[in-house]
Amino acid sequence: MERRNKGKVYLIGAGPGDPKLITVRGLEALGRADAVVYDRLANPRLLRHTKPGAEKIFVGKQPDKHMLKQEEINRLLADLALAGKSVARLKGGDPSVFGRAGEEAEMLAQCGIDFEIIPGVTSAIAAPIYAGIPVTHRDFTSSFSIVTGHEYPNKTYSSVNYENLAGSSGTLIFLMGVANIGNIAGELMRWGKPPETPVALIRWGTWMEQRTLTGTLADIAGKVRQANFQSPAVIIVGEVVRLREKIAWFEKKPLFGCRILVTRARSQASELADGIDEMGGEAVEFPVIRLREAEGEEAARQWRQAVEELEQYRWLLFTSANGVEFFFRRLREEGLDIRRLAGAKVASVGPKTSEALRERGIMPDLEAATSQQEGLFAELRPHVRSGDKVLLPTSSLARENLFRLLEELGAVVNRLTVYENVPSTEYGEEVLELLREGAIHIVTFTSSSTVTNLLQSLRELGEKDPVRLLRGVRVACIGPVTRKTAEEAGLAVHYTAERPAVASLLEAIASASDAPAAD
Repeated sequence: MERRNKGKVYLIGAGPGDPKLITVRGLEALGRADAVVYDRLANPRLLRHTKPGAEKIFVGKQPDKHMLKQEEINRLLADLALAGKSVARLKGGDPSVFGRAGEEAEMLAQCGIDFEIIPGVTSAIAAPIYAGIPVTHRDFTSSFSIVTGHEYPNKTYSSVNYENLAGSSGTLIFLMGVANIGNIAGELMRWGKPPETPVALIRWGTWMEQRTLTGTLADIAGKVRQANFQSPAVIIVGEVVRLREKIAWFEKKPLFGCRILVTRARSQASELADGIDEMGGEAVEFPVIRLREAEGEEAARQWRQAVEELEQYRWLLFTSANGVEFFFRRLREEGLDIRRLAGAKVASVGPKTSEALRERGIMPDLEAATSQQEGLFAELRPHVRSGDKVLLPTSSLARENLFRLLEELGAVVNRLTVYENVPSTEYGEEVLELLREGAIHIVTFTSSSTVTNLLQSLRELGEKDPVRLLRGVRVACIGPVTRKTAEEAGLAVHYTAERPAVASLLEAIASASDAPAAD
């Protein structure tokens, strides 16, 4: 087989767990891959960055069992590349730090397959600093050693020189050593390391489940047994551990330990997801709504009427930023000049809608302070006269309150459906599994349609009673209308935003004294 027919393998360091710690280069290679081979220490959220149709292959690599042996993984990578595929081998941490990238690269080189090794942030450094422990500090030490902890006392020969490690003044970092903590501590003390030397174990460092256990060489093994502290964890030995009391930062974030379900449409989810991440929680995106341009004969009829009467409208009303986006996109696609609306005044609901208009060079004549239709009507009422023609671009699921109230004033209203809220079950299986495991702590709703669509999506995924499934999950709503919909559906609402904004929703969750955290 000629070389040009072969694919290429990227050995990518996925980082320690936080999906935002992957490198830009790693993310680019992941997005181009035809096949992704990954293990348990690579955050599965990274798989959402793969291109459509990419093959995803889980190869296990758990402490008590391997789904594939390392030799089989090596062969798998070669076979995929020989089939002409671009392959991403996604490895937790850095692939060259006990990641066996060297062995995989050797196999690829022997087969004449192109490969690239993309470094990653190693858990040996990231996990301690997320726990408030820098591996070096000018007042304590200027060096550190990374050591395998995956050796047991019944070995006839140890590759770890505990005598040298015990005599070193540098920080000692052991990977894969939780089950062997007694032997590690014992060997260090046997070769002269003081029993009072501080020790910390950081489990699932940088993940939402991060937990830290501290002690000394003398007592740490007992504390690990008592706490039933399990792998994966990084062990750090040295005086720098004492800094944790002063500079621990990640675990102090207001939403640390909370896994929060975001049900917004993908096009809108980033603000809420980024806010959750910034506050220390983990956002799980399940976009139960997909927005698309309105389809069907009725939508087409409404649009034709709106176009024919553009110069006649006295008011142009927007009740959402999405309405702004889809309305002006349609105008642009059809080559319609916005100046045909020069005779209309513009009114908007809420700050996000007004911001969307200003981005298009339109300053609203009236703005409702709240994001409810009733608030906009209160602003409009003194200005709208009988016979005024009003254009109301909105969604297929929008409430009709504003439409009816304006008609009662004698206005002639064209309710123009410019976009539809379509249910989506993308990533639903993953979310359903997390809900059944009790691993979702809070679910957020930013509109009535997110409530309705989440329940519908869960039913479509095979959950017979989604309301019952959500009883152990705290519910957060962006406003009273959404809250009412949730309660009418049988859900107990725990948090309601004071203002109809993402920032206010996050404040409501974070300020609650009973905000949940992972055990």
